[in-house]
Amino acid sequence: MLKTVAKALAGAAVVAVALTGCGSGSPSGSGGASQQGGGSGPLTKVTVGLLSIAPSAAVQYGVEKGYFSQEGLDVQFQTGQGGAAMLPAVSSGSMDFAVGNPLSVLVAADKGLDMKIVTGFSNSIASGNDIEAVIVKKDSPIQSWKDLAGKTVSVNAVNTQGDLTIMESAAKEGADPKAIKFSEVAFPDAQAQLDRGNIDAAWVPEPFMSKMLGDPNYRLLGYPYQEVIPGLPTMVSFTSGNFAKSNADTVQKFKKAMQTTLDAVQKDQQGFKASAGTFLKMDAAAAQKLNMEEMSAELREKQLTDLGSLMQKYKFVSKQPSVDSLLVK
Repeated sequence: MLKTVAKALAGAAVVAVALTGCGSGSPSGSGGASQQGGGSGPLTKVTVGLLSIAPSAAVQYGVEKGYFSQEGLDVQFQTGQGGAAMLPAVSSGSMDFAVGNPLSVLVAADKGLDMKIVTGFSNSIASGNDIEAVIVKKDSPIQSWKDLAGKTVSVNAVNTQGDLTIMESAAKEGADPKAIKFSEVAFPDAQAQLDRGNIDAAWVPEPFMSKMLGDPNYRLLGYPYQEVIPGLPTMVSFTSGNFAKSNADTVQKFKKAMQTTLDAVQKDQQGFKASAGTFLKMDAAAAQKLNMEEMSAELREKQLTDLGSLMQKYKFVSKQPSVDSLLVK
């Protein structure tokens, strides 16, 4: 069953994910206690699944600053390239927590997995320059969202927040969202596919967005997240219902550590980007140029509810998700 759910969460294509342990010690996923040095007393070991993308480095930043150990937690990382595999891993107990996009969590719950959203994590920018965009070639006839009807738009995976918000952006302008063709293209390959004419528009996040918009051969069509749900959460932290019930104290400690971490990250962008460079094995100077999401542990129930309504409208889920029942408050 779990494999079936993971396949559904990945959309039309399942991304094979190799999860690797990071941090001080091997991941246990047990929530058991381990004695630490320095007179800090016993810490509870927790395994956290992270995607290999810049915002995930916030957890490493929090570990480096001691925010998790202050709450009595010894965080062990498991990192990978795809978020879908983390949901059944959390559900089965091989991970205690994970950080991923909220749409996948809502789909997982709709498929029968008992999931709980612990905190917010990262959000798109509600106004101004966002962190994701649809980009077209400079001489493209596409001038507005409605012009995407009959055209091909690249997304990294179908049935995700990218194609969902693009369809709704076009629908708001009177176009038939079903007339848009979506092609799965990895973000690093989107520019080349646009150049070759294999796609008519590309949906890309940072750092690919800034790179393309810095080239005069391309132009911005728009920011679909802002168009549809301003300030849309891009990632949340989550756990299983069973872990939340059996380890309520650990979950509250994790929640508090995340709140402290993300508040600090938002205030210390330079330090956070240094952690991101280490986490992603990036050049330090390049890491400092990253445009980042708004980092916050706030549980944006309204935006998540709006996301659920949109998912039901486009049949990503069978019924309106009960967001309130999924939140750890």
